[in-house]
Amino acid sequence: MTYQDTLDWMFSQLPMYQRQGNSAFKKDLSNTLKLSEHLHFPEKKFKSVHVAGTNGKGSTSHMLASVLQEAGYKVGLYTSPHLKDFRERIKINGQVVSKQFVIGFITRNKSFFEANTLSFFEMTVGMAFEYFSKQKVDIAVIEVGLGGRLDSTNIITPEISVITNIGFDHMQLLGSTLEAIAKEKAGIIKPSVPVVIGETQVETEPVFRATAQKNRAKIIFADQNPSEKYSSDLQGYYQLKNIITVVQTIKELKKMGYHISQNQLKRGLLTVKRNTGLMGRWQELNLNPKVICDTGHNKEGLTYVMNQISNEAFENLHIVFGVVNDKDLNSIIDILPQKATYYFCKPDIPRGLDANILKQTLTSFGLQGSAYGSVDEAYKAALAHAKPTDFIFVGGSTFVVAEII
Repeated sequence: MTYQDTLDWMFSQLPMYQRQGNSAFKKDLSNTLKLSEHLHFPEKKFKSVHVAGTNGKGSTSHMLASVLQEAGYKVGLYTSPHLKDFRERIKINGQVVSKQFVIGFITRNKSFFEANTLSFFEMTVGMAFEYFSKQKVDIAVIEVGLGGRLDSTNIITPEISVITNIGFDHMQLLGSTLEAIAKEKAGIIKPSVPVVIGETQVETEPVFRATAQKNRAKIIFADQNPSEKYSSDLQGYYQLKNIITVVQTIKELKKMGYHISQNQLKRGLLTVKRNTGLMGRWQELNLNPKVICDTGHNKEGLTYVMNQISNEAFENLHIVFGVVNDKDLNSIIDILPQKATYYFCKPDIPRGLDANILKQTLTSFGLQGSAYGSVDEAYKAALAHAKPTDFIFVGGSTFVVAEII
C-alpha cells in the first residue's frame, strides 16, 4: 500500500468521530486494551503527560512539548485532529512520523484491526504509542481526543495529568451539565498521580477534588497559584490561561526530578510554533487586509476569539464561517458580531453543515451574508470584498481552518 492508500483505508473503512460524529464514539476501553496487548503494551515503555479539557488542551500540549524540548528531552507529542496531514498527530521533537512507519504499522496490524473492528482513533493511538516506544522518547505529551474516562488514550499512567477547563462541548456524548462533563474529564485522574487543573470553576471544582481524593492524587489549581508572568509566540488572549497551566505543570515535573531551567521554560513558551509546528491558533494569514484564522469552535473558544477581534483596529469586519452539523448554533449566536459581513460555507467533511442551512439559520438572527459552495470560494470572496483596512476572520470549525491554511 502507498501512504495515500493507507490513509484512504483508515479514513473510509472505519468510523472516526471527527468526521462522522456519535457513531464513532466507543462506550469502553476494551478495544484499546486489546490492541495494547497485541502490540506488547507500548504505553508502558515511555513516560507521559496526559492533557484533557474542553478548550486549550491542544495549545497546552504543544506548549508543554516545546518547553520539554528546550530542556533537552526527546519529546513525543500526540494530538488531534490534524489540519493538513494525518502525520501532524504524531511527532517527536516537532518532526512528524514518517510515511513508512504509518504504512508499516497499518500493514502489519490490518488483519487485527479488521477482526476487532477498531475505530480510526483506537488505531491511531496504538500507532502513536508504538512509535514513541520504538523511538525511545524520554517523555510524551498525550492529548485526550474526546472526554477522558472512555478516551482511547486513557490506558496510560502518566507522570502528571492536566485538565485545562470545562465547557459545553460534545454534550450529546459527555453530558448536559458542567458537572457531568467534568466527571468524564476527571476520568484521566489516576491513583497517586498529581493533577493540575487549569481553571477553577464553581460547578467543577468539587468534582475534581472528590476524584483526586478518591485516587489519593495531589491536586493543584493553576489559577490559584500565581507565578511570574510569561509570554508565548501563540498570540490568542486565551493563551494566557494556558500559559499559567503549563507553568504549574512544569513546576510539578521539576519536583519529580525533571531538569528545566527558567530560561528553558521562557524559551519553550516563546518558540512553540517553531518547535512543534502548531498551526491554526490566532494565526495571521495576511496583513492588508489582516486575516486571522482560529480553530476555536465552541462557546468558550469563540468568546475569546470575538473579544480579541473587538480589540483590533479595522474599518469593516468580514467573517468566513462554517460549522459541523451537530453544532448547537443557539449557544454561539450571541457571540457572533452583528456588524459584519458573513461568508457562509461548509467544511468538506460528511459532518459539515450545509452552507445554505447555516445562512438561513444565522440570517434569521440578523447576521448578514451569502452562502458559498466551498470554504475556498468563501475565503476568496472575502478577500475580493475586503479593503486593505478591513479585518477578515476565518473559523467556526477546525475543518474550515484546515482548508485555508
